[in-house]
Amino acid sequence: MTSTTSTTAWEELVTSALLGTERRTPAADVPAPGKEAPVALLDAAALHTVRRRAGLRPAAARPLPEPAPHDSRPELPEPARRRLAQLLADRAAPAGSGGRRGTAPDLTELLPQWLTAANEHGYRAPASVLPALLDAARARTDLRPLALRFAGPRGLRLARLNADWKFALRGTWGSSRTGGPGGGSVLPAPEDAEAVRQLWEEGLFAERVSLLASVRAHDPAAALALLSATWSTERAEDRLMFLDSLRTGLSDADEPFLEQALSDRSRNVRATAAELLSALPRSALAARMAARAATCVGPDRTDGAAGIVVEAPHECDADMQRDGVVPTPPSARGQRSWWLGQLVESAPLSIWPERLGGRTAEEIVALPVADDWGDELHAAWCRAAVRQRDPEWARALLGAPAAPPSTGPGTSSLAERAKLLETLSEEERAGWVAAFISAHGLSEAFQLLGVCTVPWAEPLGRAVVDALDIARDGGSYPWSFSGVMGLAERCLDPAEASRLELLTATPDEAEGASPGAGGYWSEAFQRLVSTLRLRAAMHSELAPTGSLARA
Repeated sequence: MTSTTSTTAWEELVTSALLGTERRTPAADVPAPGKEAPVALLDAAALHTVRRRAGLRPAAARPLPEPAPHDSRPELPEPARRRLAQLLADRAAPAGSGGRRGTAPDLTELLPQWLTAANEHGYRAPASVLPALLDAARARTDLRPLALRFAGPRGLRLARLNADWKFALRGTWGSSRTGGPGGGSVLPAPEDAEAVRQLWEEGLFAERVSLLASVRAHDPAAALALLSATWSTERAEDRLMFLDSLRTGLSDADEPFLEQALSDRSRNVRATAAELLSALPRSALAARMAARAATCVGPDRTDGAAGIVVEAPHECDADMQRDGVVPTPPSARGQRSWWLGQLVESAPLSIWPERLGGRTAEEIVALPVADDWGDELHAAWCRAAVRQRDPEWARALLGAPAAPPSTGPGTSSLAERAKLLETLSEEERAGWVAAFISAHGLSEAFQLLGVCTVPWAEPLGRAVVDALDIARDGGSYPWSFSGVMGLAERCLDPAEASRLELLTATPDEAEGASPGAGGYWSEAFQRLVSTLRLRAAMHSELAPTGSLARA
């Protein structure tokens, strides 16, 4: 049968299949003796398929892809390789509900820790797991930096051949830095000034954003020079994204550029520039904001008692707006309080001790504020402490951890408290949260625990375990604490596993307890213990000596 005849017969079969054999009789050469027409049609289609494939002429061979650059990192130990395969195989398993039963660890949540540890040891990914690793990174953006660093240049070579993995081609350095954070990418090495300049001027927007962020992390002055060279020709939305990269390595050297950006055509660009300048206490904008804030907040001398008096601004003039003050407040917010908050949060905190009688931050925060302006003033100071990374003021605004959150000196918002905690040292942060949990339990601790360093310091870990034990004895179901329990599985020091073993037994059901709660708590603690031991095994498998490492 010629090629033309074969093609025509195939088209006739397709037509018959689409219209139905009752409406369109199959071709005469369809073998139909003893068979129903639909079955005969399918048999004929199978026969013609073989003919068509056998008759294909081979196409010209394509050149082989370039081999991946050499990756000199050491191979994974065999136990760690098996563990990685297990973690990746489990990634597609459905996530358990908050009250899930069972004692098996949630392997999906352990993959980020495993990748972090593997990268710290400097291992390279086995070639056989690269497709699964890239699929996992595609599904979870939080995994991408870790997975791409681990995948290295071979992973990036694969990503260039599969459109599903194109995310891997954005945001990391070139193959000359295979041991670096990205393990290789389409971006040039930062030392190659000419290649950096060329990509900055000719690259796609996503490539340019990634390039600027990476150059900024490597050499802040070089990134600023790069941005300055093309600033006037950039689109407003692009300028905003580029400007945001200056948060990394922000210093007084950035002030002249940011001061110019205050006159930008875009309101969002102006607001971002003003925010960045207010984080530089020695900037001219900070001085202007300090002068404005000082006219609004001062010592109360009306009755002789120490206190603070507030006179919020009566207008938002053009100079204030140029310095980033937004004139229109959100709904249900007064104009004057809105303007006051923006002035105070942008003023250097260092002005207040002199302005308020030489007092310390703690003493200032404790002063009464007249006319119910206290909440507004303290909230603005909280934002200023976070923006200026001032631990003294953060400590004063947090207050004593044992104090009820609703009566604290600064803010009752747990989200704001978590931001304040991030300005403290790791040790002080963990100690404050441990004391908070000991005083108030776990019901309001989830956001605070999220800013503590992993693994949790011993006092914090013990406070969490003690609070979980108290909750269990209270007779409620563990589902109310599923968020904290999940954090504990990932963040507790694995050394706590032996201490927790005692809590895995099913307790006697107390009077008034929820039915079956003891069994659920037992399973939850068994899962916690098994997860901690698995984490310890993971780190032991990755350690070159095979010794147990801290999670």
